[in-house]
Amino acid sequence: MSADAELCALLERYERPLVRYAQNILGDLEHARDVVQETFIKWVELHTLPGGEAARGEGPPPPVWEEGRTEAWLFTVCRNRAIDLQRKHKRIVPIHPDLPERISEEPGPGSALENRELAGCLDELLGHLSENQREVIVLKFQNDLSYREIAGITALSVTNVGFLLHTGLKKLRALIAEKPRSDLPESLRKTL
Repeated sequence: MSADAELCALLERYERPLVRYAQNILGDLEHARDVVQETFIKWVELHTLPGGEAARGEGPPPPVWEEGRTEAWLFTVCRNRAIDLQRKHKRIVPIHPDLPERISEEPGPGSALENRELAGCLDELLGHLSENQREVIVLKFQNDLSYREIAGITALSVTNVGFLLHTGLKKLRALIAEKPRSDLPESLRKTL
């Protein structure tokens, strides 16, 4: 597979999840898109330029399509770039519930409104968690990553990832139980 074909396949598979992940860190869609673009530019440099990694003193790129390694590499580079940008602006922006809408043939305006209400409620609940708990929960449930992949991205141990997920979910359950049922979105009430 040529580098162009590999890049197209990677963009198709990972661009949206990476943008969502970067937006969760930065709280801004445009900055998140910039971070993801930089991530893919780094991938292209490492895979297409002669002596790419040696010229910059960087480690070799992950073998493309080796199970989990490319995904973990992309999320790690994306995370590092987002944190660098966040430090550059010297501010931490909270997670926004205004996630981009997915284009679908079936859901109508009512479903979109309900999804926004649910996202807002979940965002509010996630705001009560520590930053580490929030990050591992987003990586696990929004991006469907394994404990090992999350550990690789966050530089935490697999055990620590499991602990953070367990305590974060336990706290979320307690917060939901404290809320009056009428304050919860319809879809969340149905799951209780």
